Amino acid sequence: MNDNPSFSMQPTLAGRIIELQPLQQSHAAALLDAAADGQLWNMKLSVIPGPGSADKYIATALAGREAGTVMPFAIVQRDSGRVVGSTRFWKIDRANRKMEIGHTWLSESVQRSGVNTEAKYLLLTHAFEVMRAVRVQFTTDELNEKSRAAILRIGAKQEGIVRNERIMPDGRVRNSVRFSIVDGEWLEVKAMLQAKMR
Repeated sequence: MNDNPSFSMQPTLAGRIIELQPLQQSHAAALLDAAADGQLWNMKLSVIPGPGSADKYIATALAGREAGTVMPFAIVQRDSGRVVGSTRFWKIDRANRKMEIGHTWLSESVQRSGVNTEAKYLLLTHAFEVMRAVRVQFTTDELNEKSRAAILRIGAKQEGIVRNERIMPDGRVRNSVRFSIVDGEWLEVKAMLQAKMR
């Protein structure tokens, strides 16, 4: 979204309590430990790496980064250095200056702890202020009430239901809910997120 070659490299985004580090193959064991906190791979509403799928999960993310359409991160607690989840920009469309934030999951022990709010703040700040996005969207399973509520809490607006949007690993055909934040809303959303993080 910016022709400066330095923006083709994936940054590290540092906040007060977490750091979003570029996802690497070397994060595989730490990601598995993070997902083991709550055995998140058993969730039917999200795709989260488990003992047999972590390497493929990371390889897919890195292939997307190589193609320029994905920017995957490991979520790392700054005080302990512990990986507590993952998130990414994906569906990056530089011509139209839009992208999606997704594939976000957190260890059970840090859910509702402020980690998600700060992660979204770091990602949205980078999207709107560095990548000059005009639109950032979010998509979640229609059945995932917890995720839907979390997306609304960060200031996104629900746009509608996308029917039969994807087929889940267990074969279920999923309807998805689409949300977005657009550039004209960013300053208000930013102020609200900053207030939540105080």
